[in-house]
Amino acid sequence: MPSPASAVPGTYWRALHYYNLYRLIVAGVFVQTFVLFGPTLTLGARNPALFFAVSIVYAALCMVSLITIRVRRPAFNYQIAFQILTDIAVITLLMDASGGIKSGLGLVLVASLAATGLVSRGRLSLYYAALASLAILGEAVHRFWTLSGSGAEFLQTGLVSISYFATALLAGLLASYAETSGQLAEQRGIDLENLAQVNQHVIQDMDDGVLVLDGSGIVKQSNRQAEGFLGTLFGGEGGALVGDHSPGLAERYRLWQLDGGDFPDPLKIPSTGKQLGVRFVALGAERTLGALAFLEDLSVLRAQAQQIKLAALGRLTANIAHEIRNPLSAISHAAQLLGEEEDLGATQVRLIEIIMGNAARLDKMVEDVLQLNRRDRAQHSRIEPQGWFAAFVGEFCQAEGIPIETFSIEIETTKAFCFDRTHLNQVMWNLSRNAWRHSRQRPSSIRLYVSAAHRENIIQLDVIDDGDGVAPEVRPHLFEPFFTTESLGTGLGLYVAREVCEANGATLDFVEVAPGGQFRICARGVPC
Repeated sequence: MPSPASAVPGTYWRALHYYNLYRLIVAGVFVQTFVLFGPTLTLGARNPALFFAVSIVYAALCMVSLITIRVRRPAFNYQIAFQILTDIAVITLLMDASGGIKSGLGLVLVASLAATGLVSRGRLSLYYAALASLAILGEAVHRFWTLSGSGAEFLQTGLVSISYFATALLAGLLASYAETSGQLAEQRGIDLENLAQVNQHVIQDMDDGVLVLDGSGIVKQSNRQAEGFLGTLFGGEGGALVGDHSPGLAERYRLWQLDGGDFPDPLKIPSTGKQLGVRFVALGAERTLGALAFLEDLSVLRAQAQQIKLAALGRLTANIAHEIRNPLSAISHAAQLLGEEEDLGATQVRLIEIIMGNAARLDKMVEDVLQLNRRDRAQHSRIEPQGWFAAFVGEFCQAEGIPIETFSIEIETTKAFCFDRTHLNQVMWNLSRNAWRHSRQRPSSIRLYVSAAHRENIIQLDVIDDGDGVAPEVRPHLFEPFFTTESLGTGLGLYVAREVCEANGATLDFVEVAPGGQFRICARGVPC
């Protein structure tokens, strides 16, 4: 039972359409040749009227077939069978009207059989070759018995019949090979599409940023992490130049194309404060053709190394922190009692002050260590920037004895963000105290700037001072524990602040913007 038209691929119908155009051209040639030259040629020499009538009917049937192919009715198998049977009947009649096999028209069926075998993908091609052979053999027998034809025509008829079978067999094999190749190509296409989708998902979910660059430095593709590091990279048709978003990365790409060297120093991104490791992998045999750029956030690696380094220390300090406070309290109490003695000399007073100062410093260090152990107890709440920062500045200035006009609050977004209120107060207090200490301590010396980041659902909180900034040699160690440039500092303030931010799903980074110092908190917007 033939398949419905919808079950036959469109390529089959297109091939049948082109085959029918060939038939129409052949019919047109027959009609035009007879009109121009009449029976003076071999075509139609024995029976001109029959030749002309059959040619007209043949052309008409071909035009009708064009319509049936367009509407795809009747079914594909019916149409191709009708067309090849029509060709066999028409060519046999034209041969008879033109003097038999010696007219050469029998070879026209070779092309028809070949086309039928290819269009139908080899189905019934030998059957149609057999019908064509019987038709021309019947025509030869007819001529031999009724028109006293020559017996030599049987030899020519046999040779032409052999060519029919050879053509049909070869067309069937080629069609079968083409169909197999087409199915294989289609399967390979599906596999490649699936692989491309898998690669896309893998690249998008990578922790590292990935850029696909051509030889000119134009970004052809990027993942979300790369856009988070550098900003949106597709600004126009055909991609954007990587140098428009990161001149430093563009310069490294240029140097890599020249000598293919590595870059041990991190790439600093001023807009986000990120420090990135950069690695290029060539696309193709030459580096000038393009490359994959892998961007690795070194802060993550530093955090992991820091966690490993402090794991043992953390367990130790957590266990002995409370034990330290007992003798520390005894020392402080003893120093207070000594300070209450009469007739103390200046040296004794100074020594007591040193004891009390160092005891307070040790107590603060123990408190910071205990804060680390409580950093996972964050209770997220909705924080409105406008009200919270105004209240914080008032409380901070009153507690620290700082003029309130020292602060300048700039809020560019009304979006709320998620943070534990106690933790945010602790972090902002630490950052504001550092900003006051290093600023010029004039009106508007400290700016609190709140804005929406280019990344989705991220709110940026910046604490900016107008001081001399952070020395370049100090910047890599800012968030390391026990690192301080103050004689009385514990070196845990910024480290604890970053840990607390991470416990709230936020980040704390130093942004290298001259002059002055700038620290940025990136918090999650509501909903949490």
